[in-house]
This record gives sequence, C-alpha cells and structure tokens, in this order.
Amino acid sequence: MHGLLRTYFPPLPRSVATLQVGGLVNAFGNGIVLPFMFIYLHNVRGISLAVAGLIVAAHALFSIVAGPIFGSQIDRFGGKNTLALSLGILTVGYAAYPLVHKPWQGFAVAAISGIGVGGFWPSQSTLIAGLTPAEQRPAAFAMQRVVMNLGIGLGALTGGLIAATNSPTSFTVLFLLDAATFLVYGCVMLALVPEPALGGGSHGPGRSGSYRDVLRHRAFVAVIGLNALFIFAGFSGFDVLPVYAKNEAGLTETQIGLLFFVNTVVIVLAQLPLARLARGRRRMPTLALLGALWAAAWAIVPFAGSASPPGAMWLLTAAMIVFAVGQCLHGTVQAPLVSDLAEPRLLGRYMALSALSWQVGFALGPAIGGIGLAISPNGVWFGAAALCAIGGGLALVVEGAIPARARRTPTPAPASA
Repeated sequence: MHGLLRTYFPPLPRSVATLQVGGLVNAFGNGIVLPFMFIYLHNVRGISLAVAGLIVAAHALFSIVAGPIFGSQIDRFGGKNTLALSLGILTVGYAAYPLVHKPWQGFAVAAISGIGVGGFWPSQSTLIAGLTPAEQRPAAFAMQRVVMNLGIGLGALTGGLIAATNSPTSFTVLFLLDAATFLVYGCVMLALVPEPALGGGSHGPGRSGSYRDVLRHRAFVAVIGLNALFIFAGFSGFDVLPVYAKNEAGLTETQIGLLFFVNTVVIVLAQLPLARLARGRRRMPTLALLGALWAAAWAIVPFAGSASPPGAMWLLTAAMIVFAVGQCLHGTVQAPLVSDLAEPRLLGRYMALSALSWQVGFALGPAIGGIGLAISPNGVWFGAAALCAIGGGLALVVEGAIPARARRTPTPAPASA
C-alpha cells in the first residue's frame, strides 16, 4: 500500500504540493469553461464559426505577446509576484465573458484573458522548477499534469450539467465560477508559497540576462519548435472538438462534458505510472510515440460525424482515451526537458518561451480549425492527424541536437541517499 501511494502521490516539497492544490482549484474553473467556449460564442451568441475561431485564437495571440514580457519580469521580480498579477488579470478577463454579445467584445475580452494566460504559465512553471530538486522535477511536472487534468475533467463534467444553449444565463454561471477559482488560487499562493532562490550567482529576483542568450541555445529552440507543432496539430483540437461533437455528431452538452471527463480519468490513472516507467529512458522516442498516438486519435474523429449519436459517443470516447495516453507521454517529457536545458539565471525566460510554443499552437489551431470546420468538418481532422505523425518523425531528428546529459529522463537517487 505504501508503494502504491508513493506511485500516485510522489513526495514533493510542501510549497510545490501547495501549488498543485491551488492548480487543481484553478483547473476546475478552466474545465467548466474550456469545452463550451466555441459553443458559447457560436451557438449562444450567434458568432460565426470562423470568427469564433479567431476570437479563441486572439486569446492565444495576446498570450504570445505577453509571455516573453512576463518572462523577463519573472527573472527580475520573481515568479510569485508575476503569478499573482496574472491571476488577477485572469479573474477580470473571465468575469467579463458574459458581457460578450458582438465579435469586437469577444476580441476585447480575449485580449484581457490572453494577457493573463501569457503570465500564468511561465510564472507557475518557474515556481515549480525553482522549488523542486532536479531529480524530482519529472514527478513534480507529472503531478502538475495530473491535477490540472483532474481539475479540467471535473470542471468539464460540472459545466456539462450546467450549460444549456437555450439559457445564456447558464454560461454566465460558468464564467463567474471560473473567475472565482483564479481568485482563490491567488490567495492560497500568496499566503503559502515562497519565492525560490535560483543558481547562477544570483538568489531570487533580480537576475541578469537577455532573450538573446536563450535563443542561442539551439537544442532548446528545436525542442520548443517541435512542441509548437504538437500543440497546433494536437492539443488545439480540444478547442474545436466540442463544436464538432455537437453540430456534426449530435452529442449533447452533458455528453461532451463526459468526453472530457473520460480523458481526465485516463490521465489521472496513467500519468504518474508512465512517468515512473519513463525513468532512465530516452525522451525523444517517447515524443515520437506520442505523435503516433495523437495521429491515431484524430484519425478516429471523422468517423463519428457519420455515425449514430450512440456510435459517435463511443468513437469519440476511444479517440479521447488514445489522446490521453499521448498527453501523459507529453507531460513526462516536455516540461522536465525544458527545465534541464535551462540556465537557472534565465529560468523565467526559458519558461516564457516554452509557454510561447504552446500559445503559438493554440493561436493557429483554433483559427485554422474554425475555418477548416466551416469548409470540411471531417477533412480538418485528417490534416491534424498527418501533422501529428510528422511531428513524431521530427522528434527523432531533434534528438541529435540535445546534450547527452538531457537525452534521458533522470532516475531519482535511492531513498537511503
């Protein structure tokens, strides 16, 4: 029993565990909203699919602009202060979504929330990396993936029970609940999480350096470029899958929430065991396998559009399960690899550019996905599957650029040490 508990709840510093609990609350709020953003903009507010895709993409675009700015401020003022600011901005942004009735209002609110996200991820990741010993980082980031997905899954399930397209007020409830979770997380973090001291000759905020130093790191640039491709072709499908499931496959809001919950259950059960299995193994073949899994998952989706609603539900459930296993592999490799490649004095900037690779994918994915759904609802999924497969092949090419010390997931020292 003790070994089982250590598998699912690896020992981490108390401050990191506190961040994980706060992240769980925050992710629950995000999950309430995430599956229903396209549905809200298109089915409730009457905004076209193409424009709705651009609004969601604008959210990511402003994150792209804000992320590097926050990254330099993290290295100057510390991750704790910038995370608090980001959570405040996110609270305002998501509380304003119920006021959206026209496209320009959607773009304005997406700008606010996007700026908040641009600061959230590098701040959160910097705190986790800075407060966790190097050999424990794979477990810390794996746990982060577990709690984030558990929160999103429970939130999606809750949101599916609340949301109804014939009741705009139900969506107001979703957005206000999400805003409240940002506020709660900010209060917990400010009260209980310290600012980490990082190496490189400096302690805490005020470290020197520039983005030129980071961009000269060719292995890191290759890793985040590959990640941008995976996010564009893989993760961003989460934004457009709900509207496809409702309008093409005939699923209800509750069924859509259940799809996301199934995805979450798989991640919660498999993430940490897969992280343990990856110890000592090469990282880039793991990413190649994730590319193959994501390609298979998205190739299943078009068949749901021509199936009966019960058949479509089963097909999309299978796609979400396969995709979830790939997500676990991604969580095992991506963030710990970035942390191992980063110079401690520039950790905020490294994490900002890593977050930027996510936001580039999230910006392009919904924009192109929304247009693709309007042109060919099924063809867009085959295109995404092909790109995921290409990403898997490129992962093996990128391995040659990575320093030997970072090619394998580290193995923790024995407990007696």
